[in-house]
Amino acid sequence: MTVSAGGGTTATNASDKFTYIAAPTVTGVSPTSGSAAGGTTVGITGTNFTGVTAVDFGPGNPATLFTVNNAGSITATSPAGTGTVDVTVSAGGGTTATNASDKFTYIAAPTVTGVSPTSGSAAGGTTVGITGTNFTGVTAVDFGPGNPATLFTVNNAGSITATSPAGTGTVDVTVSAGGARPHQRQ
Repeated sequence: MTVSAGGGTTATNASDKFTYIAAPTVTGVSPTSGSAAGGTTVGITGTNFTGVTAVDFGPGNPATLFTVNNAGSITATSPAGTGTVDVTVSAGGGTTATNASDKFTYIAAPTVTGVSPTSGSAAGGTTVGITGTNFTGVTAVDFGPGNPATLFTVNNAGSITATSPAGTGTVDVTVSAGGARPHQRQ
């Protein structure tokens, strides 16, 4: 850096250095969706991640934890949230500009509001209608812990038809989707 005045310009020396820090960029997030309750481990790729001070999932919604792996990689834990948000990284050079590659979508947890019929054969094979919400992307239907339906079909976001497995007693019917913790109904 030099300064000019009426008597001339300063000579350069070791004490007059100024370094420009490039703004970070986000080039990808993986996975691109997770539970609305938070807790999803998200890999963030990009550039200039040295000196990161914050990772946000939408404005004012900081990651619950983040680790800078290197100048091009961060691992973050998503906070609770809703909708589709931009994942931004802040460092000495500024905050990342939003782009199509930084999107993260929160998936609402499914809810079960009813099962019909409410009983069936201990040998399994009963066709059960399950009603509720947010059934898009269902990955599992269980009749009690660790006892998956032998078959299930998602009819729409509010309806599933499942075939009960063999079992005993009264159990909770749970539905899991998109990494969200299942809601249960007895």
